[in-house]
Amino acid sequence: MSLVQLYVPTEVSRDIIHQIGQLNLVQFRDLNAKVNEFQRTFVKELRKLDNIERQYTFFKAQLDRKGIEVSSDPYAVESTEIPPQSEIDEHAENAQLLEDRVSQLTESAGVLYDRQRELKEKKWTIHAVDNFFKSSVGAPSSGQDETEALLSALEEGGGATAANGSRGDSSFISGIIPRSKAITLQQILWRVLRGNLYYYSEEISQPIYDYKSDTSVDKNAFIIFAHGSLIQQRVRKIAESLDADLFDVDITPDLRREQLKEVDEKLADMSTVVAQTEHALSSELIAISRDLAKWWEVIAREKAVYYTMNKCDYDASRKSLIAEGWVPKDEIETLQKTVRSDSNFPTIVNLLETSKMPPTFHRTNKFTGAFQSICDAYGIATYREVNPGLPTIITFPFMFAIMFGDLGHGFILALAASLLVLNEKKLGMMKKDEIFDMAYSGRYILLLMGVFSMYTGFLYNDVFSKTMTVFKSGWEWPENFKIGETIRATQVGTYAFGLDPAWHGTENALLFSNSYKMKLSILMGYIHMTYSYMFSLVNYVHFNSMVDIIGNFVPGLLFMQGIFGYLSLCIVYKWSVDWFAIQQQPPGLLNMLISMFLSPGTVAEPLYSGQSGVQVFLLLMALVCVPWLLLFKPLYLKRQMDKEGYHAVENGAEEHGDDDEEGEDGHNFGDIMIHQVIHTIEFCLNCVSHTASYLRLWALSLAHAQLSTVLWSMTIQNSFGMTGFVGVFMTVILFGMWFILTVVILVVMEGTSAMLHSLRLHWVESMSKFFEGEGTLYQPFGFTDLLVNVL
Repeated sequence: MSLVQLYVPTEVSRDIIHQIGQLNLVQFRDLNAKVNEFQRTFVKELRKLDNIERQYTFFKAQLDRKGIEVSSDPYAVESTEIPPQSEIDEHAENAQLLEDRVSQLTESAGVLYDRQRELKEKKWTIHAVDNFFKSSVGAPSSGQDETEALLSALEEGGGATAANGSRGDSSFISGIIPRSKAITLQQILWRVLRGNLYYYSEEISQPIYDYKSDTSVDKNAFIIFAHGSLIQQRVRKIAESLDADLFDVDITPDLRREQLKEVDEKLADMSTVVAQTEHALSSELIAISRDLAKWWEVIAREKAVYYTMNKCDYDASRKSLIAEGWVPKDEIETLQKTVRSDSNFPTIVNLLETSKMPPTFHRTNKFTGAFQSICDAYGIATYREVNPGLPTIITFPFMFAIMFGDLGHGFILALAASLLVLNEKKLGMMKKDEIFDMAYSGRYILLLMGVFSMYTGFLYNDVFSKTMTVFKSGWEWPENFKIGETIRATQVGTYAFGLDPAWHGTENALLFSNSYKMKLSILMGYIHMTYSYMFSLVNYVHFNSMVDIIGNFVPGLLFMQGIFGYLSLCIVYKWSVDWFAIQQQPPGLLNMLISMFLSPGTVAEPLYSGQSGVQVFLLLMALVCVPWLLLFKPLYLKRQMDKEGYHAVENGAEEHGDDDEEGEDGHNFGDIMIHQVIHTIEFCLNCVSHTASYLRLWALSLAHAQLSTVLWSMTIQNSFGMTGFVGVFMTVILFGMWFILTVVILVVMEGTSAMLHSLRLHWVESMSKFFEGEGTLYQPFGFTDLLVNVL
C-alpha cells in the first residue's frame, strides 16, 4: 500500500472524485478530523442531498405500505457517466413536487379513512342499540313501545331511578371501544359509580380498519345507562380516555331507522371517494416505483462524493483540493491515468513517504472471499503479516470433515452447495433473508466441506452408518465354527484404503476406532499447531526482528517439540511396531508422558531402548526454554534502552531514570517484562490446553457416527423385516422419516456444530500461534452496495 496525495483543481474536483469512486481504489484519509462536521466546506450540498434522501425514504415507506415493489433491472449495466449538477437540481425539484403530491393524497386518504371508520362505527353502534332494546326486555305490553318497556323494567330494578324515587334522565351513552379495553372500561365504571349503572357490550363481527396504524382492530359496541348529567360527563371522559368513540343514537326506533339510513348513504358515498383517492395514490406510487431505484442511486453517489470531498482540504489560494489516501502500489498507474484525463485542468498525484501504518488489503475473488471473511471476523491482520486466509481454504473444511466424516452426509452437503454454486447468478439477484444470505455467501465453503467430508467418509468407510467393501478385506473369518463360541478373524493382508469393513459389527469395533481416532486427533493438532507456529518465524524474518526469533520462536519451538512433538513421534512409532509378534504389551503413552514429568528417568513400560535418557534430555530442554522465553527479550530490550539513554546523555539530552525508560513501542521496562511474563505463561499453558482441545475432532467424529447408527436402527431398519403391502408402506414412511431426520439433525444441526468447532480450532488454537490482528481493514471509496440496506 502507498500513500498518495492528489492536487485536484477546484473546477473539476467533483468530477474527479466521481471518477475515483468508480475505480474503487482509494481509501481517503480525513484531513479535517479536527473540524466539526457542520463547519466543513460542503455542508450545504450534503443537507440538500439529505433532504432528497428523506423524501425518497418517505416514498419507500408509502410503497411498502401499499405493497408495491421498487422496480430494478438486475441486468442493467452500471453507468459510468457523471451526472451534471443540473440533473441533481432537477432531482431535487422533482422530489419536492412528488412529495407534495403524495403527501396531499396521503393526508386526504387519511381524512377519508377516518371519516369512513367513524361512519362504520356509528353504524355498528346503531345496530347494537337496536339489538339491546329488542333483546333486553321481552315483548312489551299493549300500548307500550320497546323503549318505554325497557325504562319501566329498569325502574322496577332500581337501576334507572333517582334518589327520590322519581324517574331520572332516560338518555344513555353509546359508542365503540377496542375489545382489549372493554373489560377495563366496565371495571373502572363499576368502581367509580359504585355499581349505579347499567352496562351492555356487544362484539362487532368485523374488525375495523385504522388508517393511522395500518391495522384492523377488533372492537366492541357498548351502551351505558347512568343517572344525572354530571355522572354522564364523567362516564364520557373515562370512555374517551380508553380510546372509545362515542356516538349520539336516537332513543326511538323510527328515528334510529332514519339515522341508520342516512349513515348508509354517507357510507356508500364515502366508499366511492376513498376508492378514487386510493386509485390516484396507487397510480402515483406505481409511477414513482419504476424510477425510484435509479434516482436514489444517483443521489447516493452524489452524497458519497461530497462526503469524501469534506475529508479533503484546500491549498492557501483555494484553487486546488488536496486529498490523501491509501492505494495499492500496483494500481497507482491506473489512478494516474484516470485523474489526468482532463488536460485543461490537470490533477497532480504525488507519492508520500510516511511512517503511518497502512490499512491491510487482501485481494480476493468470489472463491477466496468467504474464507478471508472467516479470518477477518476474528481480527484484521497487521499490515504485511502472514495472512491466515490462504491456508484456511484447506484446513477449515478438512478439520470439519474429520468431525463430519460420512460419505452419504458429505454428498448431501456437497449437492446442496453445488446447487448454490451453479445458480449463483440467479440467486445473487434475489432478495435473501439473513440465514439464506449467509449460506449463499459461504457456498464455496460448504462445497469444500461436503467434498472433504466425502473423502474422510471414504477413509472411515462410513456411508449413512454402513460400510462398503470396495477392496478386498485384510481379515478372514473361519468357515467352521460353533454357535455361541467366540470367533476370531485372521489377518491375511492390509486393506487398500481406509478402515477395513471387517471391523464393522465386531465386539471391539468401537474400542478400535475410538483409540485410532483419538490418536489421529492428537497428530492433527500437532501438525496444525506446528505449521501455524512456523508462520510466526515468517513474520519475524519479514519484519527483521532477530530478538523475537531468538527470544520467542526458538525456545517456544523447542518447548513444544520436546514435549508434544515427542508424544506425536511416539504415537507413530507405536503404530509401526507389531507388538503381537514380539509378544509384548504395548505401553500406555498417556502414563508415559505423565511419568516423564513426575518421575524423570523412570520408565515402567519401555517403548524403545534408551528411552530414559531421551526423556530426561527433553525434559531438561523444556525446563531451560521457560526462563529463556521469559528473560531473553526483556533483557535485550533493557540493554538497548540503556545504550540509547547513555548516548542521549552524551549529546546533552535529558537523562531518564531506569523506571522511566521508554521502549520503542512507548513502554518502559516494567511493561515489557509484564508483557513477556504473560506471553510465557500463556504459551506454556496453551501448548497443553490447545493440544487437548484437538480431541474435539475425535469426540465429534465418534458422536456423529454413533448418532447416525442410532438413527438408522430406529427408523428404516425396522421396515426391512416386513413383507407384503405393510412392508412396502412402512419402508416408504420410515425412509421419509429417516431422510428428513438425517438432513435436519445430522446434516444441518451436526454440520453447524462441527463447523463452529472447526472455526474455534482456527481462531484459538491455530491463529494464536502467530496472528497479531492489529491492522485496519482497507475500505476504498466506491459506489458499490450504496443502497443494499435501503431497497
